[in-house]
Amino acid sequence: MIARTVGGGWQTILADLSLILFMVTASALANAPDGPLGTGDGDARPHQNPHPVPSTPAPAPDPAIAPLPQGEPVAVWRAGPGVPSLPRWLDDVARDPRLRLTITVHYAPGGRSAALAQAQRLDAAAGARAGNARIVVEPGLPAGANAAVAYDADPPPSGPANGTQLAHHGA
Repeated sequence: MIARTVGGGWQTILADLSLILFMVTASALANAPDGPLGTGDGDARPHQNPHPVPSTPAPAPDPAIAPLPQGEPVAVWRAGPGVPSLPRWLDDVARDPRLRLTITVHYAPGGRSAALAQAQRLDAAAGARAGNARIVVEPGLPAGANAAVAYDADPPPSGPANGTQLAHHGA
């Protein structure tokens, strides 16, 4: 009598080998000096240059120019023919105080001053909704303007936004 073992064929072996390869690769990347987790062991530096090039320390970032968090847009407006004006579009967007308007104007080479003027016009047209708006004017193609609203407004000055203000607001 010949007994057959319960098991798989080449698929199971291939899956096991793939899993092992993944684990070895992830471990190697995690312990690499330039890997996603930093310097690895800290003591072992196999690729250290025996003649390091002196470098100047990076300047400390200015706290006033810290990047603002930008959330996923809830609604997007793009300037173009047949598109409602920015104020009309903003009237249709939900009036939530946590929403922040971001106006972005891209310009082609040589069109910087026209883009700045367009950004000012859009900011003025947005009216009160542009009170805490983020205005971005940057080179890029295709040239044109767009606006987006997203839940990335600053938390209220009373403290960090943690959801309790919603519970207290309804009470």
